[in-house]
Amino acid sequence: MATSPFPRRLYKYKTFSPQSLELLLADKVYFADPSMFNDPLDTRPRLEPDLDNDALQTLLVRLAETRLTSTLVAAAKTMKSRGPRTQAHIATTARRLAQAIVQKIEYDASNPEFGVPVDVAKTWLLRHAVEVELFRQYEKGILSLASRYNCPLMWSHYGDQHRGICFGYSVPSGRALELDKVRYGGSRLVRASDVVAMLDGDGNARNRVDEGVLFRKARDWRYEKEWRLIGKRGLSDSPLELEEVVFGLRCPAVVIHAVARALNGRDRPVKLYEIQERPGTFLLQRMAIDVDDLDRAYPRRALTVEEAFSTIEPV
Repeated sequence: MATSPFPRRLYKYKTFSPQSLELLLADKVYFADPSMFNDPLDTRPRLEPDLDNDALQTLLVRLAETRLTSTLVAAAKTMKSRGPRTQAHIATTARRLAQAIVQKIEYDASNPEFGVPVDVAKTWLLRHAVEVELFRQYEKGILSLASRYNCPLMWSHYGDQHRGICFGYSVPSGRALELDKVRYGGSRLVRASDVVAMLDGDGNARNRVDEGVLFRKARDWRYEKEWRLIGKRGLSDSPLELEEVVFGLRCPAVVIHAVARALNGRDRPVKLYEIQERPGTFLLQRMAIDVDDLDRAYPRRALTVEEAFSTIEPV
């Protein structure tokens, strides 16, 4: 899917928590539900109704029927109901429910409170319904990644005010992944004609629709330099290769030690770095961590120092 070469590394900023430790130790990633994103315009395209109402209505029925069929098939599997009669019933029911959506739109469009001609009201309602159904077609999750580890805003917003950690991944060669970079700015519009072409199997149309739905954000977010990996929602084995862990400027030393010890013995070593300020600037840099120094400091007993001083004779 990607239209640009993958960066050498892709980074995920995280708060340090039991969940993030699980991601590290079990080599997992989490594909988030896009409806839960903090930007309400993200993955919420607007439909450009470049088709007449009859064609929009046909498109709506196709989208709704596909979704309803999938839902009914899943329900039939749960009840262990199979066979030609079940399949025929599912097809009939999905068609009837999809048509009911259209009938409600036709009824609502005739409401005089709209204050516009019925055809205009119907276009509005059809456009909104197609937008809803189009988003429902994208039931996959999104793993958001950044192309740099030293962005102060990213550390502030996603790295627990610089107290968190950042995972650095590489993309294994030869892996076909739904991975692409986010485009910032431009239009949120997705043409209805492209959606129809996508359903008819046009690959170029699908790329345009995918970009509008999954890979476009407001220009104000461009500092994120985001790439997105698409997958099944929820926790999953990582299709990426963990190469680095970067600790924030304020990350406690005990956290660094705990993660370093937890990753010790991994069959593919992970490089460890800590963020430092670049003197005299607002820039951040990273330095490799000396794990031996950490081992000399931790673990320890608080009473050890007191015991050492207790052996000194008072003057």
